[in-house]
Amino acid sequence: MATDIEIARAATLRPIREIASTLGLVETDIEPYGHHIAKIAAKTLTECGRRVPGKLVLVTAVNPTPAGEGKTTTTVGLADALNRIGRRAVIALREPSLGPVFGRKGGATGGGQAQVLPMEKINLHFTGDFHAITSAHNLLAAMIDNAVHFSTPMPSGGTINPRTVTWRRVLDMNDRALRQIVSGMGTGNHPLRETGFDITVASEVMAILCLADDVTDLQARLARIRVGKDTAGNPVTAGDIGAAGAMAALLLDAMQPNLVQSIHGSPALIHGGPFANIAHGCNSVIATRTALALGEFAVTEAGFGADLGAEKFAHIKCRSAGLAPAVAVVVATVRALKYHGGMALADLGTADAHALDRGLEVLARHVENLQCLGLPVAVAINAFSNDRAEEQQQVLTHCRDVLGVAAHLCSHWADGPAGAEELARSVAALADANADPHARFTPLYATGTDVYDALTIVATRIHRAAQVSLSPAAQKQLAALRHEGLANLPVCLAKTPYSFTADEKVRGAVFGHDLPIRELRLAAGAGFIVALAGEIATMPGLPKLPSAIGIHLDAQGRIEGLS
Repeated sequence: MATDIEIARAATLRPIREIASTLGLVETDIEPYGHHIAKIAAKTLTECGRRVPGKLVLVTAVNPTPAGEGKTTTTVGLADALNRIGRRAVIALREPSLGPVFGRKGGATGGGQAQVLPMEKINLHFTGDFHAITSAHNLLAAMIDNAVHFSTPMPSGGTINPRTVTWRRVLDMNDRALRQIVSGMGTGNHPLRETGFDITVASEVMAILCLADDVTDLQARLARIRVGKDTAGNPVTAGDIGAAGAMAALLLDAMQPNLVQSIHGSPALIHGGPFANIAHGCNSVIATRTALALGEFAVTEAGFGADLGAEKFAHIKCRSAGLAPAVAVVVATVRALKYHGGMALADLGTADAHALDRGLEVLARHVENLQCLGLPVAVAINAFSNDRAEEQQQVLTHCRDVLGVAAHLCSHWADGPAGAEELARSVAALADANADPHARFTPLYATGTDVYDALTIVATRIHRAAQVSLSPAAQKQLAALRHEGLANLPVCLAKTPYSFTADEKVRGAVFGHDLPIRELRLAAGAGFIVALAGEIATMPGLPKLPSAIGIHLDAQGRIEGLS
């Protein structure tokens, strides 16, 4: 069987100007980065904002297995299939992070006959957006330490108290050794303090870029970033330090969405890349709005399972941007359902109807959660070559007879658009029937809800926990947020994606558990509060056998082993 990269190399890419023309864009609407990648020009983004938008299709999934189950592949395949049946669709995806590319999951450009191209460039440096975000974040870190070093007066009159600095540095790589470090060691290099690194996708700068309406909003949000307190106990922001303007300058080009194409010629806007387990897990608001302006449908995804990505999509991205999905698609696989039904990863090729039944309870919960948000739901069963037909039918029958939702067996990895055509027709029909998505879309908690109450609603309604438990540190942080009048921002729950609990080893549709929150982090510029549950790390580590081991160049200088 051909690998993803072999399939990609066999594809014939069209010049990016031709892809732009399918969207009604002309030469001056794009800024090419080579033959097959372009950025949408800033003036065109402004013009797109004045158009009547199409309908938003959200692709999400059941909790993944450690290998991933094809959510991006299905997003691409669905858009290709919508275009095949004459319904103009634009793909809107996140940019891949180098952490997973060289770690466990590999790249994030889809796969087989349902991937976006050029996959090597997209999965590696692409147009440099992640490097710009990393640089802007670390510029602020450097300016904070510089202000401490020179005792620079803050607007309040005091100076920064180095013991209160909360701003860490970032790197777009999995590197557990950098989670906790001491900086400023050596003569003349003070301040000496404990700090650490997060992965770039967890950066508040990443979240700000993805949620900002335009460059004016970007700079204003950057200025609101909280970095610590002064010697009198007053909050210190990036604006107080004077960093926001330079940070915005570094991010100017990165604010423009990137245009590429699928193997089958569907236009794709790829922009921004926060993870859904440690951040809000959605592509940029600008890219989504642009896709809605240029297509009848914008097909986007929310990271990991629906309990993380789709929940944050609803309560953070849609709330911030005034968006409302018309349809939600839940991606499931037979093997993922058996895994969540208790089977070992190595045994998933073995038939086990009982494990599959238990896994179907997980699928049911995700469907119910999306329906509670007022979203029409369809299920996409992403087919694998070693699936058993009777188990695929077991899932289809359960969706029809028990869950009462449309479900379709999809073979887009192998068969391209034809393999997702039934799903596309079902999604289009659901969208057509949902005349006013904004009237139907119903977030679970209102704007301005206290963060503890919002966290409790998410934990009990989405994850089916019995309660939320705050550590002593989190209790103090909550009290401080309430004292400063900042406890009414949306919550961004950071937890393992592999379980409804905070323990990745607990599988299945469990309920009645405790959700332990160890820390609350204010992201004032992004406009939410991050709640870290259990042992979740904002700087991942590489697995024992990282994907990087299998990546190399062949004699022609071509990349091999990237998937």
